[in-house]
Amino acid sequence: MKYREIARKLKTLGCEELPRRGKDSHHIWLNPASGKISPVPNWGSKDLKIGTLRGIVKQLGLEWKKFQDG
Repeated sequence: MKYREIARKLKTLGCEELPRRGKDSHHIWLNPASGKISPVPNWGSKDLKIGTLRGIVKQLGLEWKKFQDG
């Protein structure tokens, strides 16, 4: 799954992207409902590995099933 699709799903679930500071390849996302944050890599046209994606969802305090459906 590419970053754009992940970002769309996170926004649907109520998460917000925090403003960037610098030129790194990771974007910081916040889940206001749980107060948790997680870095999400933006590798352009490359897909994120499933383990990385599941870790991001877990760090944000979201359910994997809801993320997949979103």
